[in-house]
Amino acid sequence: MANITLGGTPIETIGSLPEVGSKAPDFKLTNTELKDKSISDYKGYRLVLNIFPSIDTGTCAQSVRTFNEKANQIENTKVLCISKDLPFAMARFCGAEGLDNVINLSDYKTGKFGNDYGLTFTNGALETLLSRCIVVIDTDGTIIYTEQVSEIADEPNYTNALNSLS
Repeated sequence: MANITLGGTPIETIGSLPEVGSKAPDFKLTNTELKDKSISDYKGYRLVLNIFPSIDTGTCAQSVRTFNEKANQIENTKVLCISKDLPFAMARFCGAEGLDNVINLSDYKTGKFGNDYGLTFTNGALETLLSRCIVVIDTDGTIIYTEQVSEIADEPNYTNALNSLS
């Protein structure tokens, strides 16, 4: 389990992120059109999984904005923004902000994604939500980079995540 803090207060996740060099676990998430998506829907693309608790918080919103800005500059790469937010909230936010270079997916139905990737909070104020993480997956489905952000209010290291694609 990962030890994370929220404003300095310790909280834990159900497990640890998958190991770099391992195959990314498959997933079934819901897009903003309420259609199921799996990892195979993005076959042949490199994937940046921008995972966070809720689009309606400042840090989470900023991560979506930042990856949206950089996403169209990265060849053969899709940025998937993943949370347990309802797809309607994700669509509302990106529509209001004019963000169209990222793909929003939700784990609201089952929570299986968060459990399989080891990043669901098990206690604290954010219990059952997803922790702030980045997972980068190569075209063959191999994980090439992970980051578990240790203080939930902090932004991920965008530079390291994007440099892993070079």
